Amino acid sequence: MVQIAKFLLNRKEPRIPFTQTGYDKIIAEKAALEAERPEAVDHLKKSREMGDLSENGYYKASRQRLNFIDARLRRVSRLIRLAKIVSSTGDGTVQIGSVVKLKDATREYEYTVVGGYESDPSQKTISHISPFGRALMGKKNHDSVEVVAPSGTKTYTITDIS
Repeated sequence: MVQIAKFLLNRKEPRIPFTQTGYDKIIAEKAALEAERPEAVDHLKKSREMGDLSENGYYKASRQRLNFIDARLRRVSRLIRLAKIVSSTGDGTVQIGSVVKLKDATREYEYTVVGGYESDPSQKTISHISPFGRALMGKKNHDSVEVVAPSGTKTYTITDIS
């Protein structure tokens, strides 16, 4: 038992890269969850007072909401504990935090390369560990990038890195 505890204490967990913006969002989410939790506990307390718990839908819903908040708080706290804030050094290569402008044969695109836990393609942010992000990492201005997509291999040219 003592050996297991020593192993867990000596184990190094990998750091999780975040941009400053992504880290700030995680901090804000934790604060919002912590503010929401007392209300969820109060709802659960009220639902217990309603009587028979086996047929109490309000109790089940309250318990489920509190479980979700607690699980999300644990996950967000772990992300904060392991977070490593990185920013682009501005040396002309694609890194986490870089805004990359690309073009293919028909269109132009602009993406921000971010850590894996903050990517959202609908917001034009892509993860550095996604196939597209991995292909971009370390590339320079005017480099061509080939990305294997479900629809086939696509070639992009980097037009600007900031």
